[in-house]
Amino acid sequence: MDDFLAARLQMTVSFVFHIVYACIGMTMPWLMFVAEWKWIKTGQQVYLDLAKAWARGVAIFFAVGAVSGTVLSFELGLLWPNFMEHAGAIIGMPFSWEGTAFFLEAIALGVFLYGRNRVSNRMHLISGLVVGIAGVISGIFVVAANAWMNSPSGFDWINGQANNIDPMKAMFNKAWFQQALHMTIAAFASTCFAVAGIHAYMLLRHKDNDFHRKAIRIALSFGIVAAILQPLSGDLSAKNVAILQPAKLAAMESLFKTSEPASLVIGGIPNVKEEKVEYGLHIPKLLSFLAHGDFNAEVQGLDKTKKEDWPPVPIVHFAFQIMVLMGLLMMGTGILFLIFKIKWKENLDRKWWLIWLVGLTPVGFIAVEAGWIVTEVGRQPWIIYGIMKTRDAVTPMPGIQYPFYVITLIYILLTIFVFWLMKRQILAIQTNYQDILSHD
Repeated sequence: MDDFLAARLQMTVSFVFHIVYACIGMTMPWLMFVAEWKWIKTGQQVYLDLAKAWARGVAIFFAVGAVSGTVLSFELGLLWPNFMEHAGAIIGMPFSWEGTAFFLEAIALGVFLYGRNRVSNRMHLISGLVVGIAGVISGIFVVAANAWMNSPSGFDWINGQANNIDPMKAMFNKAWFQQALHMTIAAFASTCFAVAGIHAYMLLRHKDNDFHRKAIRIALSFGIVAAILQPLSGDLSAKNVAILQPAKLAAMESLFKTSEPASLVIGGIPNVKEEKVEYGLHIPKLLSFLAHGDFNAEVQGLDKTKKEDWPPVPIVHFAFQIMVLMGLLMMGTGILFLIFKIKWKENLDRKWWLIWLVGLTPVGFIAVEAGWIVTEVGRQPWIIYGIMKTRDAVTPMPGIQYPFYVITLIYILLTIFVFWLMKRQILAIQTNYQDILSHD
């Protein structure tokens, strides 16, 4: 295997696993916090049991996320030393602040896990809130660093060197807000639908279990808001990409020729050789409106970019289509949930509805993975957009394929271990509740 390909694949594998743990780490503390708050407010034991159960899940994913995130940090330096040589001084600030938020999250989580009978209920609840806030802030700082790679700023690039560095300007670059907003909402949507799906599966097996019923309601309360807001944040991101990375937008839509106006393509198979999209549904003028807010606006195509600088068009196009489809599924489900909650509450306990939720369990994470493929692959061949190409940043050290194989194996084993822990946790909860119901 080519060393450059091995380095890229190793980062891909690491990120594919870590992003799931990161999303769960950003979102689950909020579910835990709400369950705790509902227990304090209502005194119902089921909410306390939910808070305890979700807290154990948070602890598991916090530990795994810390490990996988540390691996990614080392990989940046080991696999891409030329990148870090120039970028380290520019985007070191958001990484250091992310570390601060991480430590704050760890301390607050320790209080929540081990301080229940040692601090007041109010202080215990506040510790859970701090875990949630710190987790989201931590994710935002990391996304800010990635946004800088898409929209580099805060320095002057002179003779292959970064000069006049401004870390604050680099961190709060032109892409950070849109990316951070889109990623945070995606984390809530993906995790909450997964949590709802798991509890829906358990409720199908044990229909009288109020524990799972309330868990679904809490998870979907967050999930539907995120799912409905996500297209709006996606629209902001697309307009931003149209300005900052027109080649990426052109790859997302397989727009080979600059068009005025430009049609939106739904589905289709990009034919790069003939520079056209086959079997796609074209909606006239809609891409112009989505990209620039004007139905007659010009949208830059790939013909404005040197062919050697084109992103891998089919990969970016298919990933974007998958992301949008998964997002629409979640948004439609969220709207349906609201309708049922307002008018036909009995449907929320129907078997078909629970089966539908179970089927949606992986949908959010599929959307997240597809979205990051669009973000990272769509930036290629640049590691710092318009400044440094990815191939120029890779380590000259040979034999990169061997650590790639090892890291992949480690992540597979780690994921199996996490699944085993979570299954054990879920079964323990179910056994506990069956004992309670039998005594009642």
